[in-house]
Amino acid sequence: MRNVGRGFRTVAAVSALAFTLSAGQALAADATQASAGKLSNGTDVRAVTLTAANGVSATILTYGATLWKLMAPDRDGKVADVLLAYGDVAGFEKKPNYWGATIGRYGNRIAGGKFTLDGKTYQLPQNDHGQSLHGGGKGFDVQNWKVESVKSGKVATAVFSLVSPDGDSGYPGTIKTKVTYSLDESGNLQIVFDATTDKPTVLNMTNHAIFNMAGEGSERDAMTNVLTIPASRYTPVDHKLIPTGELRAVAGSPFDFTKGKAVSIGLRDGKDQQIVFGRGFDHNFALDKGQTNTPELSARLEDPVSGRVLEVLSTEPGVQFYSGNFLDGTFIGKEGHLYRMGDGIALEPQKFPDAPNHADFPSTRVDPGKPYRHVMIYRVSTSPR
Repeated sequence: MRNVGRGFRTVAAVSALAFTLSAGQALAADATQASAGKLSNGTDVRAVTLTAANGVSATILTYGATLWKLMAPDRDGKVADVLLAYGDVAGFEKKPNYWGATIGRYGNRIAGGKFTLDGKTYQLPQNDHGQSLHGGGKGFDVQNWKVESVKSGKVATAVFSLVSPDGDSGYPGTIKTKVTYSLDESGNLQIVFDATTDKPTVLNMTNHAIFNMAGEGSERDAMTNVLTIPASRYTPVDHKLIPTGELRAVAGSPFDFTKGKAVSIGLRDGKDQQIVFGRGFDHNFALDKGQTNTPELSARLEDPVSGRVLEVLSTEPGVQFYSGNFLDGTFIGKEGHLYRMGDGIALEPQKFPDAPNHADFPSTRVDPGKPYRHVMIYRVSTSPR
């Protein structure tokens, strides 16, 4: 049995840390930074912690601009980290697997690692399944980003920047990108991805946090979490997890999360070929809201026992739901916890996978003079008993 109480802190203790004085006035959210350790080449990795007044805090590593920790209180004020991740920088470097990282240039899969833009075909690095996944090659998740600014205030912010040169991992154009994490006094963690290019290219950035709202290392795995996705359609895939191009109705299938249900329901439905292909859920949902100018609800995740609730809001038209199918007991995470299938899930707001090869999917094209922006929010709260 895992120790559910390990690492808990009281709201009072956390809240006391959330207030600092500036010019005689109390600030509602605090931002601090410190060294998190060094990479094998001696490069220092920084950790920036944003702390809100209500006990929510987020710690971001410069390595991968990675959301490393997200502390959330339950109904009784007990705080737990709800993110699966490695316990130190060395883990991220030795066995990269995207946990909590900023994903780019292209989140999700591109078939054969190939796409054509303005008549020219570009070849990207391929994984062992012959696809490009999450950017391929040396993606944004394994880069040590620069800290541009860290500020306390009513909203605590941390800004990270990275330049990806023309031809990086096969993609055209020099990309200058910034990721801004902002935590307000109510515990809303906003992540803004901004980028510009000097050549036409494709871009699809997101965050790849792995959640269990019962708490990382809890005796209740993430399959007991209740998930809602406001999407009446999803994009079915082939045996290589590449979208077929169809938009299929979720009604009457294991993919119907419109009314909310435990993640485990339908997870082992071997009669559904899509569940067999994904080894569970590993699919993009076409959100009913579509592309929006401001973030709107993309998913809701709740642990009914503790009452911790996560709402994921985004401006993007899709969200990838991944049920932790490849967590196989070989990953050792925080506090020595062994991560197994179902211990955490990902909810990745995005444009659709393999969109550059599907004219009917929302476009991921970005041109000079037309900046890219994706705004998403992790909203942490509790439900009533």
